[in-house]
Amino acid sequence: MGATQTRSGQEYQELAERTGFSAEQIRNLHKRFQQLSGNEDTISREHLKSIPALANNPIRKQIIEAFFDKRNQHGNELGSYEEIGFEEFLMVMSHFRPPTLRTTEEEKEAMRKEKVRFLFNMHDTDGDGKITLVEYRKVVEELLSKSGTIGQEAAKAIADAAMLEVASTNVPNMGPDDFYEGITLEHFEEILKGLEMETRMHVRFLDVSTTNVYCGK
Repeated sequence: MGATQTRSGQEYQELAERTGFSAEQIRNLHKRFQQLSGNEDTISREHLKSIPALANNPIRKQIIEAFFDKRNQHGNELGSYEEIGFEEFLMVMSHFRPPTLRTTEEEKEAMRKEKVRFLFNMHDTDGDGKITLVEYRKVVEELLSKSGTIGQEAAKAIADAAMLEVASTNVPNMGPDDFYEGITLEHFEEILKGLEMETRMHVRFLDVSTTNVYCGK
């Protein structure tokens, strides 16, 4: 890999049109990318693992994997990258972009759907279009067990009970012996309906100036 080259104003403008960020925000994100990569063209998972603010995050692994998930490039491609360049990095960051005063209601709804899909992809680790009990249980176990106040078995039981509640809500007529395949994107959207997304998706762990890229309190 060679050193990251300086980008032209035209390149920043093209990226701004694709992501919704301003040219100034892109310049700041590019500086942070260069810091993470050591001025190389790409970053790997190891680069993100070195971010101190992520060290104790209970879903650290899911956050890092989201940057390398091809589904988060605003396309339909499945799979993951071993390393990503600045454009891929920026496309993932665009999911955290908050609306502005000029954002229309239609645009806000489209942005919300992107954020929900992004969160769904974080949990649907095998990319089959469903968050299964195994996937859901893994996240809940990590969230609860790392708190140090609850054991793995208790966390597992909580995850199972939560998934059963979700199943009974999404499939009201499901019998006691029926198998619940998992949470679909449609069901996931329904679960998060009414949740104010802009205050719950942050980029602060990247140490980007919130004056220039603000995505939450």
